[in-house]
Amino acid sequence: MKQINEEHRDQPDTDSPREEENLLVSEHIEEVAEGGQKVRRKGIYLLPNLFTTAALFCGFYAIVSGMSGQFGSACIAIFVAMILDGLDGRVARMTNTASAFGAQYDSLSDAVSFGLAPALVAFSWTLNEMGKVGWMLAFIYAACGALRLARFNTMAGSTDPRYFIGLPSPSGAALVAGMVWALSDLGVDGSQLWVSLFAGLVTALSGILMVSNVRYHSFKKIDFKARVPFFFILVAVLLFAVVFSDPPRVLLAIFMGYAVSGPILAVMDWRKKKTETV
Repeated sequence: MKQINEEHRDQPDTDSPREEENLLVSEHIEEVAEGGQKVRRKGIYLLPNLFTTAALFCGFYAIVSGMSGQFGSACIAIFVAMILDGLDGRVARMTNTASAFGAQYDSLSDAVSFGLAPALVAFSWTLNEMGKVGWMLAFIYAACGALRLARFNTMAGSTDPRYFIGLPSPSGAALVAGMVWALSDLGVDGSQLWVSLFAGLVTALSGILMVSNVRYHSFKKIDFKARVPFFFILVAVLLFAVVFSDPPRVLLAIFMGYAVSGPILAVMDWRKKKTETV
């Protein structure tokens, strides 16, 4: 009997509260560089991941709103997700809280907010009128958005920081969402065939541009800490005034211009190389 009790005592107590807690929630451990050495740290940084979570929520809200027929709210949520997506990375760098976990979480959030959300909003508004062709076009955009993010993650640090390879997924999302917002705000009926064809063309082309090799200016070299002439502040004020005077149309025009700038830059580079070889 004593031997049996000792054997039972040596067995691990899997029913203990601590063991059950470890099975339910495991702490995140990440290897980071500190002082030129790699050390293992537990936990995640709260502040930048809060911004990422807010961006993810905006993408989810856009999907729900689009399915409910509230297309204006859905598109606004996508644009808010763009702002939050730009802030989380900057906050992480400014507070020295960048991490591999944050980068992966940000990428998954982008896949929802800038991949699935615009595709489903466009499908709910008009692409569903084309049946299987409509959901195929929506899927092309969503798949291209995911491929764009995967390629960006694998190529990070190996490309010219002045340029993006392919249309950035937030800009692609802004192009699709801006189209839906601008036309629905004008009272355009999404059930019309020409509207479905136009929206399908814009959605598919946005997806193709995201996975293309066309270069786009990244504007990462802009130094926001540097001193600038007073005139720049005046320009910024006027820009805000123009945007808020008619947000749907102005934002659509801005991001449509940015989407077209890539192919124009490619044609200019091709003509320059052709002239040099002659």
